[in-house]
Amino acid sequence: MGELAVDLARFQFAFTVSFHIIFPAFTIGLASYLAVLEGLYLKTGKHKYIELYQYWIKIFAISFGMGVVSGIVMSYQFGTNWSVFSDKTGPVLGPLMGYEVFTAFFLEAGFLGVMLFGMNRVGKTLHFAATLIVALGTLMSAFWILAVNSWMQTPAGYDVNEIGQFIPVDWWQVIFNPSFPYRLVHMVLAAFLTTAFVVGGVGAYHLLRSQHNHLARTMFSMAMWMAALVTPIQVFVGDLHGLNTLEHQPAKVAAMEGHFDTHQGAPLILFGIPDQANKEVDYKIQIPHLGSIILTHEWNGEVKGLDAFPEADHPPVGIVFWSFRVMVALGFMMLAIGLYSLWLRKQGELFYHTNFHRCCLLMAPAGFIALLCGWITTEVGRQPFTVYGLLRTAESASPVDASAISVSVAAFVVVYFSVFGAGMFYILRLMRKPPTKYEQPPKARVPETEADIEKSKRAMGSSNHLSS
Repeated sequence: MGELAVDLARFQFAFTVSFHIIFPAFTIGLASYLAVLEGLYLKTGKHKYIELYQYWIKIFAISFGMGVVSGIVMSYQFGTNWSVFSDKTGPVLGPLMGYEVFTAFFLEAGFLGVMLFGMNRVGKTLHFAATLIVALGTLMSAFWILAVNSWMQTPAGYDVNEIGQFIPVDWWQVIFNPSFPYRLVHMVLAAFLTTAFVVGGVGAYHLLRSQHNHLARTMFSMAMWMAALVTPIQVFVGDLHGLNTLEHQPAKVAAMEGHFDTHQGAPLILFGIPDQANKEVDYKIQIPHLGSIILTHEWNGEVKGLDAFPEADHPPVGIVFWSFRVMVALGFMMLAIGLYSLWLRKQGELFYHTNFHRCCLLMAPAGFIALLCGWITTEVGRQPFTVYGLLRTAESASPVDASAISVSVAAFVVVYFSVFGAGMFYILRLMRKPPTKYEQPPKARVPETEADIEKSKRAMGSSNHLSS
């Protein structure tokens, strides 16, 4: 497979996974939010919580469906464009992905119908149990997918057989590999924050239209509590994740920080333009010694640069450098929003500060952007390997011509923007509709009574008469 074909295959996978990741991340957070809403309704009896549940469950259903469809399409690329990777890693990764289907997806699919259409058909306790099980299923899905991805980043518990395949020798080490706990917590918190800022943005939008909408107030208040409480935890977890990455993938950290040379007392480069050809960062703005303090917790701690690694193993610095900075900048903006909301809440101005509401509305997509930048940092920073340090990307691709891949890339771009663009447009329409006390759950299109059945029969008879 030529270099162009590999690049096209990488672009196709990056394109499809970028579309896919936003939906599971949103549904992970939204499913837990729905469980909290229904739990509060059952505990307090306040109808505002179940009305918000009915408002958001429609958005959840569409997002969940688009996540499933985009995930199925993405998985086929392992066979079409990355068959060598699938062959070599299949004994390890295949069972993990199978467990995700057998546990997480079966839970989600099995109880999603009860969650969506069972509000008026089953008891409150059973319906709440269905919501909890769906929320648990989304978290279990994240568990298995992150186990797969983390093993590719920090492989452990494996051996290599006589035909060059990775085979498991210790499943505990395979699943709980060195980076897995950090990635899992970081990803789940990112999903919660992504959902919180979407909910907060929608609440802010409706507060700008009417400051007295009590449902908008409730969703906005809950979102701001999540931002204020979870964002500091995410910053702390992100720091731990960075230290873990420094230990196991130091070349990635060197690219993230823009360090081409090894430093004692390394500076923190805030901004600049990496020039990988000349191995320097142009127009850089930096703070002396702060890089070493953050990464080694020492004033003159040594931070390895890319010069410590073979040039053939260097990741693309520019992309990793900037995606990391966008992610961090958005994280600190979320932290500022959360802390400022606490001050406004104390002053009694949380629902009346229109400029703050406008900021929250603008920040609504921030979680998605930060999430994508985080994945770009993770995946591009791993290059030129699919299994870090063991299997190169160029050796993982299928023997497919660039012309064939280019046709599928063009088809994917057209179909994805058309189908998922329409889906996201419809979700935005639902979000523009203000939540009211008359919210109704999604309705299954099935007759509920004998009278409904007779009415349907009469309607069908009239239709047949007209058509004949």
